[in-house]
Amino acid sequence: MTSERKTRANRANAEASTGPKTTRGRSHTARNALRHALSLPVYSDPVLSEEVEALAREIIGADSNPERQELAHRIAEAQIDLRRVRHVPHQILSQALSDPDYESEGMLRKKAALAIRILRRSDLDTPMSNEVMEFLSSKPVGPNKFATILADKVLQLLALDRYEPRLSRRKFAIRAFDAATRRKLMSKMNCGD
Repeated sequence: MTSERKTRANRANAEASTGPKTTRGRSHTARNALRHALSLPVYSDPVLSEEVEALAREIIGADSNPERQELAHRIAEAQIDLRRVRHVPHQILSQALSDPDYESEGMLRKKAALAIRILRRSDLDTPMSNEVMEFLSSKPVGPNKFATILADKVLQLLALDRYEPRLSRRKFAIRAFDAATRRKLMSKMNCGD
């Protein structure tokens, strides 16, 4: 039996954890699912729908068995969906790598803070030193750029891991298709006796 104190504490915790309270916070979380559109079903995109149909036709071949056609569509949908999920990290990293002016948010904040500190301490007629100007205009290059991008994007990439269970959806669809194929073969063998 739960005590009155524990019940009050549970209710208080539940109220505190019901999501964002501000209008800005709510609008931000409302856009989360739209950021990469991975929460949308494959059939919501006409191009992906065509790919699913084409792949299903390849899987099923000339077989007109409705059960196997449905199972082939499930495999194709899961495969196209999985391909779409696995493409997003590549897209995120290649977009950042191709940006010649890429700079991490943390480094931009450091540079802005340094510039503000220097401007506050000196008069506006005094030019900044070459070292400071060089630091403020520097950008990561080569392996440093790649490491910076990975460090910056790791949380975004980790957030995509929740879509990986779609791999098991494909696996189960393939197993069901194989079982239906075996049943069909067994049925043909039994009828042929």
